[in-house]
Amino acid sequence: MNEIELIRAQLVAERTHAARVTRACIGALGAAQPAEANAIRLFRDTCVSYLVWVLTRFEQRDQLLAELLKGLAPGCGEGTAAVELAGIAARPGTSREALSKLEAALDASTPEAVRSAWEAFAHFFESAWSARRIAIEEHLSRLPGILHWRAVCAVDADSILEERTRYAQVAGQLPRSITLEAPPD
Repeated sequence: MNEIELIRAQLVAERTHAARVTRACIGALGAAQPAEANAIRLFRDTCVSYLVWVLTRFEQRDQLLAELLKGLAPGCGEGTAAVELAGIAARPGTSREALSKLEAALDASTPEAVRSAWEAFAHFFESAWSARRIAIEEHLSRLPGILHWRAVCAVDADSILEERTRYAQVAGQLPRSITLEAPPD
């Protein structure tokens, strides 16, 4: 596996894990058995911690991408790909928007509002956010060489280990009535 494939695999893993965590949080909303209330609260807190961490990482990547795009000259061989990539990066579905929707879910006060806000977050995550991330990664691959991937994705051994550790913490807090299942295709 070459370095670009490794970076891409990690980005896919992060998106997939975040989708599973999001779905599990939605499942936890309906699984509030009195005997599991504390476990579900701990699980939810661990999920939120993971989601904030991973979405913040993707937001940082968006900032790095914006800096990279500023530095690419339109007249160079990267110009067309950079213009297309800039258009995709400007689409709705940013990690900042996802974090805002997650915050709204956490701030909701009634059970109905909580469920509605979490479902809005999940829908946004699974549609606009995911589509934008996939398109960015696809178009990033049109820029030549590994340097752009390194500059924008900031994936290294430490960040891979950190993500895996955080995901394992979510799995370790999983109440019996909840699963970390794959999101639907």
